[in-house]
Amino acid sequence: MLTETIKLYEDREDVTLTTYVIAEKGELRGQGKRPAVLICPGGAYMSCSDREAEPIALKFAAMGYHAFVLRYSVYGEGDNSFPDLSKPLEVKENCQFPNPMCEIGKAMLIIREHAEEWSVDMDRVAVCGFSAGAHNTAMYGVYWDKPIVTEKLHTTKEMIRPAALILGYTLSDYIYMKEAAGASSDPMADGLFAASNTAFLGNAKPDEEKLLAVSPARLVTENTPPTFLWATSADELVPVQHSLRMAHALADHKVPFEMHIFEEGMHGLSVATQASAGAKTQINADAAKWVDLVEAWLKKRFALELPEKLTFEEMLEKH
Repeated sequence: MLTETIKLYEDREDVTLTTYVIAEKGELRGQGKRPAVLICPGGAYMSCSDREAEPIALKFAAMGYHAFVLRYSVYGEGDNSFPDLSKPLEVKENCQFPNPMCEIGKAMLIIREHAEEWSVDMDRVAVCGFSAGAHNTAMYGVYWDKPIVTEKLHTTKEMIRPAALILGYTLSDYIYMKEAAGASSDPMADGLFAASNTAFLGNAKPDEEKLLAVSPARLVTENTPPTFLWATSADELVPVQHSLRMAHALADHKVPFEMHIFEEGMHGLSVATQASAGAKTQINADAAKWVDLVEAWLKKRFALELPEKLTFEEMLEKH
């Protein structure tokens, strides 16, 4: 496996693309260009979770896909820690909309630049995210073909088209989130929502127009890529209604999608096994099935183009 970390900006250390590229060696030679999955960890736009980075990349690599982890602009600027939510946050421009979303496009261009070297099939690159990273992914899914992305990156939509989206316990509707926060009796949830708004939108209480602009469930079009969604109905931090609303919008626009809602499991499960868990509560055998389910879903679109069989001579040549 070829791993390296590439900075998206020369003068910043916090926004990076880490590669998990399957090396063509020995018997793997000649398999041709592989599909890839670009991963956006969650973290409420405050940080990028380690638990939703490499453990996820290794799962997709084990399926036979190249994987890439994007650490996009967040409030914490790479220190991976949450600020004190009891105090008002200062406003930082780097992590505000549309920068995190546009950095997905920037990462796509880097992958395209190295596509021959890494043997990447650029027509089959999925974007995968979790929590806020899933929101960022969904945002890219509804904006990738719009000037807000293409003009900022000085490119065309064909150069940065995602082939599919994978959304884990996504936040999809900021207007609904505002309503839910207003009805909440959980001060921690309210504080996190206000802090995330400040980090991502520059204001703890953004107006309705801004909330609409960052609500992908309300912005789905026929150009939104096929989407796989999973979540748990027990998620108390990002209610399952976000996944349901996104699915409803995809259905309305006849975008192919598949959704799995597991009954139990807290927010932020990642792969839901000990591979990503920091505590036993982050392990859930039922929710962990999402990995096998997404593998089956991806095979419909991303299956490797392999010969039916190899002759004995061809097998010898690969050694």
